[in-house]
Amino acid sequence: MTTATESTASKLAPLTVARAFNAPKELVFQAWTSAEHIRHWFCPAAFTIPEADIDFRVGGKFDFCMRSPEGDLHWVRGHYVEIVPNARLVLDLTAVSDDGTPLFNAYTTVSFEGVCGGTQLEVTQRYTMLHPSAGDFTRGAEQGWAQTLDRLEGEVARMAGAPVAARSVVHGMFTIERTYNATPAQVFHALTDPDAKARWFRGGDGYKELARTMDVRPGGREHLKGGWPNGLVSTFDAIYYDVIPGARIVYAYEMHLGERKISVSLATLEMKPAGSGTRLVMTEQGAFLDGYDDAGSREHGSGLLLDGLGTYLETVAR
Repeated sequence: MTTATESTASKLAPLTVARAFNAPKELVFQAWTSAEHIRHWFCPAAFTIPEADIDFRVGGKFDFCMRSPEGDLHWVRGHYVEIVPNARLVLDLTAVSDDGTPLFNAYTTVSFEGVCGGTQLEVTQRYTMLHPSAGDFTRGAEQGWAQTLDRLEGEVARMAGAPVAARSVVHGMFTIERTYNATPAQVFHALTDPDAKARWFRGGDGYKELARTMDVRPGGREHLKGGWPNGLVSTFDAIYYDVIPGARIVYAYEMHLGERKISVSLATLEMKPAGSGTRLVMTEQGAFLDGYDDAGSREHGSGLLLDGLGTYLETVAR
């Protein structure tokens, strides 16, 4: 016979949240390893952690108490199940009542992936209802984790010795030229037709397209979102300002890694006849935000995309 608690547990969906951090994964990982750090961040906004008992080893304690804005105390008791330094943590966490009755379990897996000079953090929790008095404890869980990861971001900045609200802009500019065995009209079509551009303007191995729209005209917009094997989601959002068929395209775009905006750029594409072909000149001016270290990756990636455009044009210009 299935009990009410078992029935409820079977309906609880797991929760996955992710965040990109402008810090090495070693530092983000360290924030999960001691009571000193946990007390600073492991709770939503307006909550505090007056007590924490952390023993960083497999089987070691991960116990902490959250105090609500109203002064109520909420204990979570657990332990480390798996520790892969700077890569993965598994925690078995159980919320308990004032008298120690287990209310619900949150089996928590945390992954740390170094990407683009920073860290992609992903947290997955699988829930099991243990007592009817827990109620709908998953309500607001996603918002609570968003606030908790905001606090983790602050703690990582504190650990790095940087101001929590540090803001910065680094400017960069590059120009790339390619000559294609295709007419300016064919190159323009490959840059502006949604079906044609989808064949070459995309990520590399393991990339999965999640959303794409495109409307190339003055005031038109383009949107591309995709996921990578490490769980990172990148988003490209552009608006077109100048479109002259076969000659010039000017647009501005912003890039996001997860929820973090990393850059805002202005790009110009010029198409010039070169014998029977076309010389394409791409000039980009970028503003890289809040410590994002581009390290030349934008220019390198743009070059790979233009190489992909050349491969596509070879198939249509034959």
